[in-house]
Amino acid sequence: MKTLIKWSVEDYHQMIETGFLDDRPVELLAGEIVQMSPETPIHYNTARRCSKYLETLLEGVAEVRFKGPITLSDSEPEPDIAIVRPGGSVENDRHPLADDIFGIIEVAKTSLKKDLDLRSTIYAREGILEYWVLDLSAKQMIVFRDPENGKYDQTDCYRRNSKTAGICTS
Repeated sequence: MKTLIKWSVEDYHQMIETGFLDDRPVELLAGEIVQMSPETPIHYNTARRCSKYLETLLEGVAEVRFKGPITLSDSEPEPDIAIVRPGGSVENDRHPLADDIFGIIEVAKTSLKKDLDLRSTIYAREGILEYWVLDLSAKQMIVFRDPENGKYDQTDCYRRNSKTAGICTS
């Protein structure tokens, strides 16, 4: 299917302001308005527990945002967790921008392909320093680092009960 129109962040904000997107679970990804995947209980609970842990761990150092939008050049995703500079999301007139973000974490059960492909490309292109995907099905964490030319140069995989990084397997 071909995309007829790419939406700008400004277009997307206007749709939100008019109420056109009310009660629609969508986000703007690479200029396209995309329906968000429904969450399974394990997805929500894992993301929330991780967020609470990071809030305690990073208190006074960074703000941990749970399921809040971030604004990028052609996207406004709602990652499960965004770790941002203190004050970077307290603004009442904007969401955190790429320069405000230390890292992003997505929990994946049904959304793994989108998280590994589309989101990693968007985040690398925006210069997000670290992007983690917690793959619930394979019980592994995929860590993307060192964004360069629209992709991450380093990808490590950590499996449950393993102390070393390795090649990720699907």
